[in-house]
Amino acid sequence: MKRVVLRLLERTGLIGPAFRAYERVVSLRPSRLAVVVDGPPLPPRRLMVRVAGTADADWFLRSGRAAYDAIAAHVPVAELDAVLDFGCGCGRVTRYWSTFAGSVRGSDMSAKAIDWCSANLSFAGFVRNGLAPPFAFDDASFDLVYALSVFTHLTEDVQLAWRDEIRRVLRPGGFLLMTTHGQAYAPRLTEQERARFDAGELVVRWGAVAGTNLCSAYHPERYLRETFADGFAFVELEPEGARGNPTQDLVLLSASA
Repeated sequence: MKRVVLRLLERTGLIGPAFRAYERVVSLRPSRLAVVVDGPPLPPRRLMVRVAGTADADWFLRSGRAAYDAIAAHVPVAELDAVLDFGCGCGRVTRYWSTFAGSVRGSDMSAKAIDWCSANLSFAGFVRNGLAPPFAFDDASFDLVYALSVFTHLTEDVQLAWRDEIRRVLRPGGFLLMTTHGQAYAPRLTEQERARFDAGELVVRWGAVAGTNLCSAYHPERYLRETFADGFAFVELEPEGARGNPTQDLVLLSASA
């Protein structure tokens, strides 16, 4: 029934407004418990819902920390000079870079999220990006760009455009760390979608609302290796390794010299 309603909303052009209304309703649900915050304040509930699909403050904090720890487990953080959190939202993960000795930047589509981060995460710099490139950064600006639950919500043409833009702003040998919907998500697909996924094709649902949590992209390993990784060295794919983004795969690429 949910898919039938979404298809109807998509045909009538109302899927975007309907999903934004849904997020507003979720943000109004009462919290289950009080949370003690160590560090920067919590963002407004509406911004947390946009990032995480929930206003659960405890989950927001724990998942952000887990995501940072996953990054640190796969990338030599102590050797980095400049880091970009692409799709930073309201700083769910960025907040845990406060003691990093180098430069921290964040970029996101949401003006409200960027404004909140700029006002509350003073150790980093934040800029807004559009749904499609470019970034407001110079060539070879970063040693690491990470994109957690970002490429999972974009259409293929936008994904590949951002891949190339990330390659532009990475220094030679720099890392792109990203998360994807991989094999663990295959049971959610329809029979036709599953056949395409198993054949190594990218599957995208609800592309009309790309950039929201409703738009969902599913990346088979073959697609990542043969198509997405063009211009990069494929370093690692850890199935369901994206701690902080449960059951998503963690993918690590390195910019070719």
